[in-house]
Amino acid sequence: MTITLMTYAGPVDDHAPMPRIGGVPLVPAGFEWPQCAACSGPMQFLARLLVSDLSAQGSVPEASAGVLSVFMCQNDPGLCDEWDPGAGGNRALLFPGVGLTVAPVPAEGETLLPETCGIDCTVIDAAAYSEARILWAQAHGSPVRDVLGQLGGVPSWLQHDETPTCPACGQPMNFVAQLEEGRDHQTTMNFGGGGCGYAFACSPCGEGSFLWQC
Repeated sequence: MTITLMTYAGPVDDHAPMPRIGGVPLVPAGFEWPQCAACSGPMQFLARLLVSDLSAQGSVPEASAGVLSVFMCQNDPGLCDEWDPGAGGNRALLFPGVGLTVAPVPAEGETLLPETCGIDCTVIDAAAYSEARILWAQAHGSPVRDVLGQLGGVPSWLQHDETPTCPACGQPMNFVAQLEEGRDHQTTMNFGGGGCGYAFACSPCGEGSFLWQC
């Protein structure tokens, strides 16, 4: 089967209108920075992902793509149930692909990652995501940690299947991306130490969801 890997594309501008880990979110008018339901602090922005037409097995021109922006609380790591899709310690917000501007960043709280890196997409023929990571690394002479995750396809769960249901229509949400914890300390997202994050969306309902496992 084919697996679309998200790979490290090097440092990019904090406001780059491309798929990326870190930086500052691009948001529609009226956006309010997500706050944690447990500690009431502003969440940390993790990733900007393009979500439309994932069957194309690659990145999508922004004009035709929705954007899933992933946030997670890091003000009190481990104390705000930030791994749970419904506990209020994380948010995945689905935005239109156009008409977005740079979000104002809260003055306090753990809101941004130390470094912003771009995401490239590469299609690999492999039996599983874990195999695809190794094949890509061997083919490119790069470390496996340069694979930042996968786009679309089938989640490679570290534990049991936790596919969330859409709060609006009650149907299972579509898998958008799996995120590795990070390639180095500058880009690491806190998924419990070696875990993975899983992003989902229901485009018809405009809903997103996020969770992680380790």
